[in-house]
Amino acid sequence: MHTPEPKVKSTFIQEDFLLQSKMASVLYHDYAKKMPIIDYHCHLSPKDLAENRKFENTSQIWLAGDHYKWRAMRTLGIKEDYITGNASDQEKFEKWAYTVPYTMRNPLYHWTHLELLRYFDIDELLSADNATAIYQATTDQLQKDSHSAQSLLTSMEVETVCTTDDPIDSLEYHKMASDKGMPIGLFPTFRPDKSFAVEQPAVYNAYLEKLAAASNMTIDSHEQLIAALENRVAFFHENGGRLADHGLEQLYHFPIGTFDIEVLFKKVTAGKPLDTEETAYYKFITLLELCRLYHAKGWTQQFHLGALRNTNERMLNTLGPDTGFDSIGDFSQAKALSLFLNELDKTDQLCKTILYNLNPRDNEVMATMTGNFNDGSIRGKVQFGSGWWYMDQKDGMEKQMNTLSNMGLLSCFVGMLTDSRSFLSFPRHEYFRRTLCNLIGNDVANGELPADEKWLGKMVQDICYYNAKNYFNFQ
Repeated sequence: MHTPEPKVKSTFIQEDFLLQSKMASVLYHDYAKKMPIIDYHCHLSPKDLAENRKFENTSQIWLAGDHYKWRAMRTLGIKEDYITGNASDQEKFEKWAYTVPYTMRNPLYHWTHLELLRYFDIDELLSADNATAIYQATTDQLQKDSHSAQSLLTSMEVETVCTTDDPIDSLEYHKMASDKGMPIGLFPTFRPDKSFAVEQPAVYNAYLEKLAAASNMTIDSHEQLIAALENRVAFFHENGGRLADHGLEQLYHFPIGTFDIEVLFKKVTAGKPLDTEETAYYKFITLLELCRLYHAKGWTQQFHLGALRNTNERMLNTLGPDTGFDSIGDFSQAKALSLFLNELDKTDQLCKTILYNLNPRDNEVMATMTGNFNDGSIRGKVQFGSGWWYMDQKDGMEKQMNTLSNMGLLSCFVGMLTDSRSFLSFPRHEYFRRTLCNLIGNDVANGELPADEKWLGKMVQDICYYNAKNYFNFQ
């Protein structure tokens, strides 16, 4: 009896996309694919999620805020009007569609077609030729209940989302989601970077006023600053927060007492700039006290290290920060990082910690650093975080996992996150899972690992889901 050939899809995303061996295919389809998603670090709008927003058109959900796409479009010579400017949403989409064929071998090419296929069942290669039709087809689908913000996530089996929130945030939308019994767990993450961003005294003092108001406290000293932050940590904890996050060039360490922190506080609040060493010390002491607060609450702290931000002053002045002009930095990391973690560990106040580096040069540094502070008290207490930002593509993820495998235990890894502002970004978890399964499957094919499907399948499921579920213990 003749078996008809399966329908050939018009795109390259076949069933075994990225899976180069039989074992890789088995591990993905039978083990990884069905796992729920815990997205423990992203920049989604809690308001959009809690209110179950329906997006007016595809550009609003797909292009707005996506500096990955913006950088590609600028490189191609597309004018800013069609990126962040005043062109219509449809015109912006059409310029993005024109860009897509030129992104081949950039992860944007894979992500774009995964997202079209998984969310909209559109199995076409996006280009200028079909841009108008695809814009209309996807926009039409976005008007349906099946494509509301919550539905888009539940369709991807998203179980938990952790947003990134300033200490002064009211968390009203997290409360709304909880009160409504939203099917996705929505938890805040404490991001206190502005509480020690003293480089511009006027901006810093304006922030202190907001923090004082949010905590209903006076902040006339560094001691009172820490008390106000403790107040906000408690508020986040009451509303489900169990993580903190920090975006830093590097961590700092000084002998305690190198400067008088109260003198530095008085100086900056008087509007006087701190010098380079004083600034670093202020950050060090403030962050050290914050980390002790996290430990007292049993939280997990995250450090995203190594980004060189706002490099283009002209475009910063025109468009503001987070618009696509940041890059990988080459900061010194190891010594101060080890001393900072040790400062907490020597009083047994080092909580669960995830270290992310943006420069792949530092992979081995970070992977070996985690082993210095894993003390047997918690499985994978200190983690080498997943490939981040420029490194969350196939090559970057493979390098991170290979380094973790060589220097630590891949089996204890808490896996992938989106780090995204887009509700259409969750196929990145699929991308990660396929990459993970292919990595392990190739080892089996090469005779470097036993073909123990059951054990390898368990390992894959742990990395994709169970390790994170047990590590964070969201309630």
